[in-house]
Amino acid sequence: MSAVRPTLTLMSEEVEPAERASAGSSTSSGVVPPENGMRTFLQVLVNTALANVTTSFLWFALTFWVYLETRSVLATGIIGGTYMLLIAFFAMLFGTIVDRHRKLQVMRFSSLVTLGSFVVAGGIYLLQPESALVDLGGPWFWLFAGIILFGSVVEHMRNIALSTTVTLLVPVERHANANGLVGTVQGVAFIVTSVFSGLAIGFLGMGWTLVIAIVLTTAALVHLLFLRVPEEAPASDGERQPVIDVRGSIAAIKVVPGLFALIIFATFNNLIGGVYMALMDPYGLTIFRVEVWGVVLGVTATGFIIGGLVIAKFGLGRNPIRTMLLVVVAMGVLGAAFTIREQWWLYAAGIWLYMCLIPVVEAAEQTVIQKVVPFRRQGRVFGFAAAVESAAAPITAFLIAPIAEFWIIPYMEGSSGQATWGWLLGEGDARGIALVFLFGGLATMALALLAFTTRSYRVLSAAYAGTESSVPAEPVPDLERAGTEPPA
Repeated sequence: MSAVRPTLTLMSEEVEPAERASAGSSTSSGVVPPENGMRTFLQVLVNTALANVTTSFLWFALTFWVYLETRSVLATGIIGGTYMLLIAFFAMLFGTIVDRHRKLQVMRFSSLVTLGSFVVAGGIYLLQPESALVDLGGPWFWLFAGIILFGSVVEHMRNIALSTTVTLLVPVERHANANGLVGTVQGVAFIVTSVFSGLAIGFLGMGWTLVIAIVLTTAALVHLLFLRVPEEAPASDGERQPVIDVRGSIAAIKVVPGLFALIIFATFNNLIGGVYMALMDPYGLTIFRVEVWGVVLGVTATGFIIGGLVIAKFGLGRNPIRTMLLVVVAMGVLGAAFTIREQWWLYAAGIWLYMCLIPVVEAAEQTVIQKVVPFRRQGRVFGFAAAVESAAAPITAFLIAPIAEFWIIPYMEGSSGQATWGWLLGEGDARGIALVFLFGGLATMALALLAFTTRSYRVLSAAYAGTESSVPAEPVPDLERAGTEPPA
């Protein structure tokens, strides 16, 4: 605990005394879940899975549809980058909302806004000819895509709320396992959406795809109306609070040594992730038909399920940060190698292995935050982390898409590029994208290995291990057992 206490003292003027006390408890979050909490969490998880399936289904479909109609890598890069940029812009607001309201209320509000957005997008599709909606130089494409993206981004508020319900409902010793289940559900959602998005665009078109998304979003909202989550109303000190509590978010992060470094590492990792976001679909659609590419993504997404189930069964080990960095090194190796030849099986196998590892990285960061950050500030911390980390990927996506389209791809199609890199990357139609993936993977490996040598890695590891030895906090009452339900 020696690595933790000096920082707690230095932060005394920024974090309330109750939160400083809870930051050292065995449930550092300050919460002991109710006895029936795991069952309630599973219901919340299933409902969020349905919401994620719906937004991912429409998001994938929009990306496929735009690329097939325009054949523009730049367009898909802009769409992907805009999605991440909107998450970065709204994430801190979402986190503040999550902390100030009951989590079930937040989920209902998010579903309602998402449903409204998809309905408006459907109205635009009915009123405008498809030729206007795929005209990148016209306003209707950007309005149509922007409304769908907004509805998908608002749904991200539910994911922040879900991360805090792990603390609210699941015992601390099972946090990593619960986060593994989240990864498994994400894998199921990815399988369903990637397969059916490609099939929907290939056989039904964008109009019926919108209808399906609207129906599923409505179903998730109706289910939420009958769901009950035992939670007291968040306490208020009576003072006027900022709409976006940046200061509170930073204070909660600074109280834990090394937590800023964890977020910064994830941010740099997302910078490289923007490469895959911008170019993964164009590469896949180069070597597969859209219907087949959707199926390939669905099959490879079983890696999400396997990775999540492994975590749910075995956890993340004594030091989740160390586990995360080792996994990121492996992800760098895969990123550099899975397009080294234009072979469909190599690309598919690389994606599958990559997806096996993604739940580990996400679960590790969530597990650390859930354990060392007070519950009443977790929404803001998750929101701050999402804002900073999500802002990184659009930077790369916006940069790499035009660079790849106008420079790297033409360079690799010419004799000079083939002569320089052909011995390593072979021949094919997408060798320019392969060159970008190669350097992106090498950069990922170097970043993770460098992180092992930092003081922040050692300090945060010690802080995480040190929280296991103190006294638990008071439990949160089980409102349903007490005969009262939280207001809707």
